[in-house]
Amino acid sequence: MTEARFDLIYSNSSLHGSKFPTLICGFPGSGYVGKLAIDHLIHELNASHLVDIYSNTFPPQVMIKPDGTVDLIKNAMFYHESPTSPSLNMMFLTGDSQPSNPDAEYLLAETILEIASKFSVLHVYALAAYITGVFVQKPRVFCTASDMESLRSINTPDIAVMDGGAITGMNGLIIGLAKLKGMRGTCLLGETSGYVVDAKASRSILEVLTTRLGIEISMDALDARAKDTEMLIKTIEQQMGQTSGGRLEGPEQTTQSDPRNTGYIS
Repeated sequence: MTEARFDLIYSNSSLHGSKFPTLICGFPGSGYVGKLAIDHLIHELNASHLVDIYSNTFPPQVMIKPDGTVDLIKNAMFYHESPTSPSLNMMFLTGDSQPSNPDAEYLLAETILEIASKFSVLHVYALAAYITGVFVQKPRVFCTASDMESLRSINTPDIAVMDGGAITGMNGLIIGLAKLKGMRGTCLLGETSGYVVDAKASRSILEVLTTRLGIEISMDALDARAKDTEMLIKTIEQQMGQTSGGRLEGPEQTTQSDPRNTGYIS
């Protein structure tokens, strides 16, 4: 097996000594829930680019950009310095892909957290997907955390605390390793069918996150994307001819009567 390699290319070296208490991560996964959410957050806060992370453990592909040029698959970190309070300074991690094997996932998480530690990150949030196999009008938000204090700080009646199962991939691993490094970790998961890119689920977790962090952003772009998704869902339901109460039914549908029997795929 080829040894995993991670190449860091910084675009800003003037942040040495700056503190960013919060790191928010959104890796591509089911429904692109976390990816859509973090990219929307980066855009709305006009976050600045810090570093690109390239690796031979990412798929051998390039991403075609809106201007027609290409870029090698990578992960990237951004930062936002609050104009009102240093406690609201934040870092963000987005990516084109997760690594192709478990060993590389651990190494990437370690690399990200090493960068985070240089900027005094105290709390790591991961934005992910909670797959149900059905379409819903208002996605629920599920959560888990590295410690009871973090869980209590975000637990409200409209958020379901997970009491079993597992979060696979980078969105789970990053908060697990953060805990070992003395950082707090929280994972917010938006309910999604897993069949389509789900902007509604992304919006649901951003509503919880922004309330928790005390920041305000526009959701207009996500709302527009959600309308496109609704049209796609209607088309799928019509084609399959298996609609019931706005939900897709079939052999792959899962139930949440007992969450402990459900696998959580980020």
